[in-house]
Amino acid sequence: MKRILILLIIAVILASCTKEPVPPIAKVLPDTTCIHGVTLIDNYAWLKDKTRTEPEVLDYINAENKYTKQKMKRTKRFRKKLYREIVSRMSDKDLSVPVKRDKYYYYSRREKDKQYSIYCRKKSSLNAEEEIYLDINELAKGYDFYSIYSISISPDHRFLAYSADTTGAEKYSLSVKDLETNEYLEDTIFPISDITWANDNKTFFYTIEDETGRSNKIYRHILGTEEKEDELIFTEEDERFWAWVTKSKNREYIIIGTSSKTTSERWFLNADDPFGEFRIIEPRKQEHSYYVLFHSDKIFIVTNDNAENFKLMEATIQNPSRKYWKEVIPHRDSVRISCDVFKDYLVISELSGGLEKLRIMDIDSEESHYVDFPEPIYTFYTWSGTEFDSPILRYTYESLVTPYSIIDYNMKTRGKEVKKQKEVVGGYEPEKYISERFLAETDDGTKIPISLVYRKDLFQKNGENPLYLTAYGAYGDRFDPYFSSARLSLLNRGVIYAIAHVRGGGEFGKTWYDQGKMLNKKNTFTDFICCAEFLISEKYTDKDKLIIDGGSAGGLLIGAVTNMRPDLFLGVIADVPFVDVINTMLDPTLSAVVSEYEEWGNPNDKEYFDYILSYSPYDNIEAKDYPNILVLAGFHDPRVNYWEPAKWVAKLRATKKDDNLLLLQTNMVAGHGGSSGRYDYLKEVALTYSFIFNVLGIEE
Repeated sequence: MKRILILLIIAVILASCTKEPVPPIAKVLPDTTCIHGVTLIDNYAWLKDKTRTEPEVLDYINAENKYTKQKMKRTKRFRKKLYREIVSRMSDKDLSVPVKRDKYYYYSRREKDKQYSIYCRKKSSLNAEEEIYLDINELAKGYDFYSIYSISISPDHRFLAYSADTTGAEKYSLSVKDLETNEYLEDTIFPISDITWANDNKTFFYTIEDETGRSNKIYRHILGTEEKEDELIFTEEDERFWAWVTKSKNREYIIIGTSSKTTSERWFLNADDPFGEFRIIEPRKQEHSYYVLFHSDKIFIVTNDNAENFKLMEATIQNPSRKYWKEVIPHRDSVRISCDVFKDYLVISELSGGLEKLRIMDIDSEESHYVDFPEPIYTFYTWSGTEFDSPILRYTYESLVTPYSIIDYNMKTRGKEVKKQKEVVGGYEPEKYISERFLAETDDGTKIPISLVYRKDLFQKNGENPLYLTAYGAYGDRFDPYFSSARLSLLNRGVIYAIAHVRGGGEFGKTWYDQGKMLNKKNTFTDFICCAEFLISEKYTDKDKLIIDGGSAGGLLIGAVTNMRPDLFLGVIADVPFVDVINTMLDPTLSAVVSEYEEWGNPNDKEYFDYILSYSPYDNIEAKDYPNILVLAGFHDPRVNYWEPAKWVAKLRATKKDDNLLLLQTNMVAGHGGSSGRYDYLKEVALTYSFIFNVLGIEE
């Protein structure tokens, strides 16, 4: 009898241990707003209205995290395996390629088991003794989050000024270090953004933010003085505009820049005269966007003045305004350009047909040539930190199958030298993988590119392949194909990785961007759905094997298409998703909202209000079946505040009719970009991958 009783007790304990976790249910506390004759009822506004330190808010967020942990418990062993697998491909010691600045070679390195970079330099020769001038691992001790935003070294290489964020809220504090004595100065400023030194080695300029997080004021600081003594030299009053300060590539001028989403303005000052007066290049005019490149006694201006895809002009330092501009590179309807300048060469990036080309022009002779790339689908970025007088252009190159590489290109001899290719430890055979690009045609006849990569021996065109489809589609930003060693954990288990280059991005220039913003925003969503349907119809995958992903503005896209076509996807990953669009855009006190009017429209205007409301993911949740969903958030995120994903999940949980997974994971010590340490970040990647494999039914 006693034995039976013990067995019964054990059975009860085991039953309680295996009991299915109950999802948290957020309380309903209706908040009503009436605008344009429409009544908005927000049952979960209390998650925003209360401060993030309120016990009620913390209890709910922590309950969601606990629920996610319980539901993902069955993947714990696999998740650890994935994490070890991803980490095992990383080199124990990762060294950057040194950059020469005057007599110094600057570089950074990482050490095994350390989360952050170590910044170093050597004087005169790479064989010289190493000097560690900033070890982020030491600075980060005692903090769950630590991120460096700006590192700026004085022209004489003696003083280091840098700004650091210790919460993820993107509020940075200034520190100044004397690299000769290895001691910190008393100079401190909070909050601070950009830092730019004048040529006297004791004066620098910096930007600060207003209460909404918009950088709007620029001050001048002299080493050894208190912040209260700093002189305000520039204020940006227009709430649509953000201000910053930088230095010209030839180090001769300090540049103040201010821009909205559509309009810009530039001022400049001789860096040898930090107490002089800044001069304007060209006063702002709505829809006129430009930037400047200084070269000896003249200025190159990259402008969209009567040039949608930009053209290159030049003027003299003495007469920089638009009426004196002379054309160097004319506008072309099918080619969008951006430029950089060296002493003897112009470097021109040309975007055409969804791919970017690199063109080099001799400034004196105006002769030009193109740099060749070995693959049809690739990504490159030029470095701005290389020496102005040098003929060497440094750029990075990668593709979906080629690891990140750093290449020095001699613009005079046209020779290339691969300085480094990112090592994939354990061996990587690129010939086992294939990268392709297709065009999916929408109902309006637009052809949307899809870039994808898969492992050859695991692929069959039979509709049975699991596929991971991602996109961004906002702000005119391109989603360029890039290499990821972590992604190999997907590819090596038969998952296809694909990017939908939807409208709203910048793959085909300004028109492509304009067709996916403001009152055309829904094109972004229908483009994505079109790409998903194309991949299914071409038998690359099936709706029961399709996982979709997007972050931030890409999370808006994912939220919208999940409402529109929940039947089309097996799983959804929404990373810091901008899903509460109408409520956020109606609150001008939040970060960047006023400047975002030129991206989404101002909902105080009824036309834009009606349009935004018609697609805002939070406002269009319906009582129907939804796919499996994993939502990732940052508790200190100033761009997509934690309450947006929290409210979205709460409403989905209360409304949807299915029993599929709905998980919210809020990183309580991070912001928009997730964990700051590289190993902590990879644990988040492993969580996402384990969710994917879980819903796909892939066990190992």
